[in-house]
Amino acid sequence: MQGEWAGELVGPDVWETCRELIPAGSVFAFLAEHREALFPPSMFADMYPSSNGRPSLPPQVLAATVVLQSLQGLSDFETVQELRCDLRWKAACGLGLYDMAFDPSLLTYFRRRLRHSADPMRIFTKVKEVVAATGVLKGRQRRALDSTVLDDAVATQDTVTQIISAIRRVIREVPGAEEVAAGHCRAHDYTDPGKPRIAWDDESARAALADALVTDALNLLGRLPEQNLGEKAANAVGLLALVAGQDVEPAEDSDGRDGRWRIAKRTVADRAVSTVDPDTRHIHKNRTRHQDGFKGHASFEPETGLFTAVALTSGYGPDNHEAAVACELLEGEDGELTVLGDSAYGTGDLRAQLQADGHTLVIKPPPLRQAVPGGYTIDDFRIDQAAGTATCPAGHTANLGQIKAGSARTAQFKRACTGCPLRERCTTSKTGRTLNVHPHYELLAAARSQAATDVGWQDEYRRWRPPVERAIAWLVAKGNRRVPYRGVIANNIWLHHRAAALNLRRLITLGLTRTNTTWHLAPATA
Repeated sequence: MQGEWAGELVGPDVWETCRELIPAGSVFAFLAEHREALFPPSMFADMYPSSNGRPSLPPQVLAATVVLQSLQGLSDFETVQELRCDLRWKAACGLGLYDMAFDPSLLTYFRRRLRHSADPMRIFTKVKEVVAATGVLKGRQRRALDSTVLDDAVATQDTVTQIISAIRRVIREVPGAEEVAAGHCRAHDYTDPGKPRIAWDDESARAALADALVTDALNLLGRLPEQNLGEKAANAVGLLALVAGQDVEPAEDSDGRDGRWRIAKRTVADRAVSTVDPDTRHIHKNRTRHQDGFKGHASFEPETGLFTAVALTSGYGPDNHEAAVACELLEGEDGELTVLGDSAYGTGDLRAQLQADGHTLVIKPPPLRQAVPGGYTIDDFRIDQAAGTATCPAGHTANLGQIKAGSARTAQFKRACTGCPLRERCTTSKTGRTLNVHPHYELLAAARSQAATDVGWQDEYRRWRPPVERAIAWLVAKGNRRVPYRGVIANNIWLHHRAAALNLRRLITLGLTRTNTTWHLAPATA
């Protein structure tokens, strides 16, 4: 219930009595002056549908608190301590000098209401509306795209810990599971909070435990009573099914499968690394940098330094994961844009879609793979898609395979490579060179040529692509490389709050003010 705020301050009004102590041009001073206009009560009316109840803390005060919390990278407890002790925070949020603020759990309730509302990103949306009202982006049609890895907020768990934790969750959440476990799960005492008591340095003991735990998980899943499950129970069952199968494989002896299970000598691509946060994933940002967590994505206007869109996704995805998110980041933009990005956004599918939408691409093409270091690449072949042929540097021609939607066409030279004097520079295959031609080969080839020869393209990329790296640095500053919550949904809302706070700070630096009912940038500092 939202209720009505009595409006009685505890002690003197900090903004009225200590205005000179609050740094001018800061986010604190701006919120103290314009908090009610930026976050009017009507903005949160749908989150508190009942008008009954005792007076509560106004949601606009909580919204201002969340903005400052996101800007400073603080926990809920630290945030409330700042509200109690820091004059700047009291002024920004409209508290009295002696106000003890509120319990940190109120921030949790506020975020929960936001998450389950019709517009969980409303704070970011509101700041975007202020950006639009100022006209600061008018005529600025460049958008730089980038992504970064965000560390998770939980510890990575091994296979044994995950299976035990998932079984415990099923026993706790699913009706009837406790009785099933009591009769058919014997590998471990699941009421014991510790690890199984085995000789952990004994390989055979570890193998026997893994087999027994997987058997327990399968017994539990297979014997649960048929019933309609709620959200928590269904998630618990699904998680157990996932962790019981992702790291194990059937154990085999000389006679084949013998009914036992063992830890697999491989890692599945979409492996969950923790049952505490099943959404987090093991991410390979590049060949040398491996992290557990999520991916944060951003669209950035490089001249003004404003985020136009952000998104947080699970760390798992195909190689063109960034490209898949790019269209969402650019959704809703007005007019034709100049889109800048590194090679992660250089896929043929994304290029085709963006060009179809009328955008100009300044996106670095992905590097070509060489079958032989320093040897021939696909650009050294003459590709005629219309005729369905490919001609190699030695002049041999091979037919391209049939066109299939979304699939590469293949040209196999094979016999033509026998005795070819250029073979050592072309392929290491014993059967000869096989050429895979991407469905958007012409687009990709043209992009590679433009990046290599077009001075104007090179100048544009060097001038406007680097600022997005600074934007990513802003996002992860003050300890914000590590997400504060669990799950994609909660952390996606957090990332939007972080971007909204950074945008608001940037707008204030540019001279954001309000005259009557209009947001604008002061001419002297714009």
